[in-house]
Order: sequence, then C-alpha cells, then structure tokens
Amino acid sequence: MEQLRERLASTGRALDTLDESLGMPFSVIVRDASIQRFEYCFESVWKLLQAYLVTHEGLACYSPKQCAREAFRVGLLSEEEAERCLAMADDRNLTSHTYIEAVAKAIFGRLSDHRELMRALWMRISDRVRG
Repeated sequence: MEQLRERLASTGRALDTLDESLGMPFSVIVRDASIQRFEYCFESVWKLLQAYLVTHEGLACYSPKQCAREAFRVGLLSEEEAERCLAMADDRNLTSHTYIEAVAKAIFGRLSDHRELMRALWMRISDRVRG
C-alpha cells in the first residue's frame, strides 16, 4: 500500500510538470518539452494504474492498453475515456517520431486533452486509495 501511495505522489508531481509546460507561451522548445513531459507522465500514470489494479482489484495487466481496458471494466474509466486512453497510448508510441514536424504538431495539439484524462484518472485512483 505504501508503494502505491508513493506512486500517487510521484505521478501527481509529474502531472504538475506537464501542467506547467502547457501553461507557457508556445515555442518549439516548449512544444518539445511538453511532449517529453507527456511521455513520462503517461508512463507514470499507466504504472500507477497497473499498481492500483493489482493491489485493489486483484487484476494483473502488462501493457497500457490492457490496463485501460481493465480500468473501464472496474469503473475507473467510462467507455469513451477508455477509448481516449487507447488513443493516448498510440500517441505515446508515436513520440519517438516527433522529429517529423507534422507528428510533433499533432501530438502537441492533443496534449491538453491527454493531460485532462490522466489527471482525472489520477484523481479517481487517489480517491479510491485514500477512500
């Protein structure tokens, strides 16, 4: 349980850094930094979800997409949110191609929505853990 609480705190701090970069005036450097922050936020959120599912729901999942499906199954995500999580995982997989300007622009354009979904999931897990 203590490890899960630490993951919650760490993920909250990571999401704060994404909030910070997305609140800055646009520049290519801010875009690229925001994409980098999205990458580590995504990793932190899905690993938090994985830890929550095994600890509180007794469910093992081994990939971000599998965890999103399980989160839907246990009521942490709506069907629409689960679909958005799957799309977000696809964006995370594309971040290694952000040297392609069109990919970087497209992903950056979706970061606010991704941040909102990751924050909502973090809050729901937090409420259940502290509950």
